[in-house]
Formats: sequence, structure tokens, C-alpha cells
Amino acid sequence: MLFRQLEYFVALARERHFARAAAACYVSQPALSEAIRKLEQELKVPLVQRGRTFEGLTPEGDRLVLWARRILADHDALKQEVVALQTGLTGELRLGVIPAAAATVALLTDPFCAEHPLVKVRIDSSFGSAEIIDRLRRSELGAGVVYPDGQNTSGLTVTPLYFEQQVLMAGNDLLTGQTGVLSWSDVVELPLCLLNSDMRGRQLIDDALATKHLVASPQLETDSVATLFGHVATGRWATVIPSTWLRTMRPPAGARVLRLEDPSVSAMIALVTPSTEPVPMVARALNETARAARLDTAVQRFADSPEL
Repeated sequence: MLFRQLEYFVALARERHFARAAAACYVSQPALSEAIRKLEQELKVPLVQRGRTFEGLTPEGDRLVLWARRILADHDALKQEVVALQTGLTGELRLGVIPAAAATVALLTDPFCAEHPLVKVRIDSSFGSAEIIDRLRRSELGAGVVYPDGQNTSGLTVTPLYFEQQVLMAGNDLLTGQTGVLSWSDVVELPLCLLNSDMRGRQLIDDALATKHLVASPQLETDSVATLFGHVATGRWATVIPSTWLRTMRPPAGARVLRLEDPSVSAMIALVTPSTEPVPMVARALNETARAARLDTAVQRFADSPEL
């Protein structure tokens, strides 16, 4: 069995198309197909359902592709460990980040890149917590930044980073007479644009409202915090967002930010990495950076700012 055969097999499972998988591996389609046939012969099980086009993996293929990903990830980690012993940490870190943490992840990745300039970091902020954890277990990601509450994190190292706090942002004309702190009963009376109901940040809002027997009825929903900012900038909308977004995206002109209380809404953001020994060096180094960077202190200092 060759690593090259496993790479072709994993690429085919990912691309679900022979030609695209071959292109991703920089080989011809016949070469890729032949390598996978030889892998099937060696393992003595069919891996691919073949017709005129790719029709999917067999049940055996679905099971074995998990092992193939793990073997390739361990192989990469071994090479990184050897090189690191000689020249310092190198390689690539694939980091999944929930959208809510996209504005604060630089507090982690910036010092990490400064400490390990030979490591390339790829950030994907399009996944939710559950998908990040699933991809981490399938060795498609090297680490993740997630909401750990309510997630199955067994077999993973969970390093708390900080607690995010939800705040209200709206145009001045919508907040006449309001100062400092806003109640949830006042929030639901505003013309709201909020995150989609299947996103954790929105669920935190709905849970807080439920404690007061209130329900949000936003006319506009989106999966983009930037879209929320854009609508607030018109002066006709209000939204509830994590205060950490205000570190990098200041409130639009003519908009204000108010704290929310009774209850205030906060949620832990954490780094998750593999815990199975030997832990890849890149993951170990990222955890060390997370502990040293003290994101909780940086976020709290911002939350206590009089400008918020």
C-alpha cells in the first residue's frame, strides 16, 4: 500500500468526480483510477461504485476512507515533527472558525504566525461548531474555534478562549430616550434583523427572550454579520451581535450600541484540537499560543471600554 494510493482515494471521496480528483492530485485520470483499483485489490474490498461516472463510495469505502484520512494526517504530522526537530515548526494548519469568532481569531493566529513563521495557516469561517468538530475528527481540519456547549467534544482537547457578550446595535433614531442598558422587552419592539435561527448566536438570543416569555420576529434574517451592519447603517434596523465584532467593525455612522441585561447573554468560545497521542506538533503549538495569548483578558478589556 502506497501513500499515493491513499491520497488519490481521499481526493476522489472529496471531489466525487474522477477528473476533478485527478486534477487535484496533478495526475491523469487513468493513473488515478488504476492506483485506486490496485488499492482495492490489495485490500480485497471494493471502494468505489463504478458506472459511466463516479456513483459514490461503497459501504466499505465509506468506512475505509476515514482510516485513509487518519493515516495521511498522521503521515503529515510525522513529517512536520521531523522537520521541526531540525529547523523549527513547519507545515500547514487548517483551522475551522465559527462565524461569530471570525473577528477575534486574529488574537490567536497573529501571535501564532509570529512565533511560527514557517507554518501556513488556512482559516475557514463558513462552518458551524458541529461541522468543525466532525471535520476535526475526520482529519480534514487540524483545529477549530467553536461554541463547545452542547457539543460532543470527547477525544478532543478543549481550551477556553473567552466569553462573548451579546449587545444591541441600532440607529440613534430608534433609540430615542434609551441610554446605557436595554431590556429584552424593548428589543422585541424594534425593527430587527438577526442571524438565521439555526445559528448558535441567534439561539442564544432566542433562549434569553424565552426566559422573559418573549419571541423575536425579525423581518430580515441572514448568516452574515457584515449584512447586519449594512442594514443597521440605513438607520432603519436594529440587531443583536457579539460585542467582539465591534473590535474590527465599528458601529455605522449614526448608530449606537447598548448593553443587554436581565438576562445578559454570554457564551464560551473555545479552541478544540486532537487529544489522541501523539498530538500533532502544530496543534500542540496552537494550544500553547492560546494559553499564552490570554484572549479572555483582551476581550474583557475591550468589553469594559467606555466606548461600548
